[in-house]
Parts: sequence; C-alpha cells; structure tokens
Amino acid sequence: MSKNETIENKRKRLIFRSEHRGTKEMDIVMGSFARKNVPDFSEGELSLFDMILQENDPDLYNWLTRKEQVPSEKMNVVFEKLLDHKIA
Repeated sequence: MSKNETIENKRKRLIFRSEHRGTKEMDIVMGSFARKNVPDFSEGELSLFDMILQENDPDLYNWLTRKEQVPSEKMNVVFEKLLDHKIA
C-alpha cells in the first residue's frame, strides 16, 4: 500500500486484481475469495493477500488444487484461508 492509498482503496484494488488475473479459472477462484474476505481483512491481512497476488497463475493454481505443496515461505494465515475457500 502506498503512503497515499487509503485502506478502502487498497481493498478495491485487491478485489479488482483478484478478478482480473489473466486466466478465467483464477479470476473465478481469486475473485470470489476476495469479494468474500477482503472487506473484513485487517491491514496486515491485506498486505499478506497483496503478496499472494504477486504470484503467477500457474503456481497459484497448482498450490490451490494441491498438485504442488505451497512453499513454506509462502504460507501464511491468508493463504490458509484461501486453501479452505469453497466457491459457491
């Protein structure tokens, strides 16, 4: 978050980035997760989610589908929530 970005603008930015990943599958997964969780995330959780969004789609997809184990340095409380996320 830049010094001039409000927390509400950060929430909007993260939701938008989650819904516009580049692959339809990840748009759906990340977008639905963000719409459900980002509005209630603390600043710390928003920063962790922002770091997750820096990952590329193939890696995220493989981690979320459990084709590959999430590297320990990438795992955090937000990633745990993401792994438990169910698309309704």
